[in-house]
Amino acid sequence: MKRVLIISQHFYPEIGSHANRIKNLFILLKKENFDVTIFTSEPSYPNKNIYKKHNFWDEEVLNCEKDNIKRISIRNRKYSSSIFNRLFYYVEIAFKTILLILQDKKRYDYIFVTSPPIFTGFVGLFAKYRYKTKLILDIRDLWPESLKGVGVFNYTFILYFFGILEKILYKKSDKIVINSLGFQNYIQKKAGIANSKMIFIPNGSLPEELVPIKENEINRKKIIYAGNLGLAQNTELIHQLAPLLDKENIQLTIIGYGVKKSQLINSIQGYKNVTVINPMTKKECFKIIAEHDLGLVTLKDSEVFKTVLPGKVVDYLTCGIPIVGIVDGYAKSVIDENGVGTALHTDDPVQILSHIKQLLNDDELRLKMAHNGQQLILNHFNWKKNITKLVEYMN
Repeated sequence: MKRVLIISQHFYPEIGSHANRIKNLFILLKKENFDVTIFTSEPSYPNKNIYKKHNFWDEEVLNCEKDNIKRISIRNRKYSSSIFNRLFYYVEIAFKTILLILQDKKRYDYIFVTSPPIFTGFVGLFAKYRYKTKLILDIRDLWPESLKGVGVFNYTFILYFFGILEKILYKKSDKIVINSLGFQNYIQKKAGIANSKMIFIPNGSLPEELVPIKENEINRKKIIYAGNLGLAQNTELIHQLAPLLDKENIQLTIIGYGVKKSQLINSIQGYKNVTVINPMTKKECFKIIAEHDLGLVTLKDSEVFKTVLPGKVVDYLTCGIPIVGIVDGYAKSVIDENGVGTALHTDDPVQILSHIKQLLNDDELRLKMAHNGQQLILNHFNWKKNITKLVEYMN
């Protein structure tokens, strides 16, 4: 039986696409007869208090995995919009994980490390040499490019230095897993990496997670935003859309978390059409998403964000609701080419509202998009199918 060590900052029972990705990876590799261990931090995102509730610990198969899940405690658990505070937070996690690696007596056939943050990537590189084994680098986002994209970190020398570190990681890895095809050309140009060194495993869902489409309950005039309200998401656009939706009597539900949440909620809570729901488990979230007509996705208009596919796109497809995406690049092509919604490269709220109304007034089209979305999950964003690429490599 081959042994795999996963190194990840986030993991079950945390919410968000990062933790969900690693949870699926852990469970599915074990089902494929790998001996899997994970080094991770105690659940704290978006805040540690929510994990005191028993309902977040809803995967019995993982609750029994006491020996193979090693967690480090972090002193600074508060997520901050300050980039420097975040950097210190990342460094603390990296340092403590390295200590865990030094104390560990096991041997592994593969190290699987997920980045960003890039510091976790370098912990994986340290582990590669410590255990004298192969390193699989999982890239979920381009970093430090995404730092530039959010527009709050403009220290050229530090970004240049991080860019060098990023290139080293790409070159020293034995295999690179990417969760977006938009990353392929960037990594190729950045470090001269051949396509054969990369495996495309997108964020996805399990077939059993698909929510049945209720064809007799369409056109409730309800739109939802579910997910991170952070520096990369265009929360200002949601703020501008809220009063327009209110005038049209279109309900807006937000299930959100992240550093921009408080600011956004304070700016729109006066509108009677807005409902804000606190973070919940993925299963609970899917039930609520499925009760809406449309799912909203917003990203800042930056070159780096043209390469990503936000996790909430996959969530909306799984729940059988069409997408209104204020996105460009790879995400736009996925939405448009597969007929699962409408993708707009604009920051004009009036124009966005027009497309929302268009979709809300066409029940037949929305139903077709809903079915297209779930078929897309089964064909391309299916964890059970996509994990075989990684299994084949490791075998």
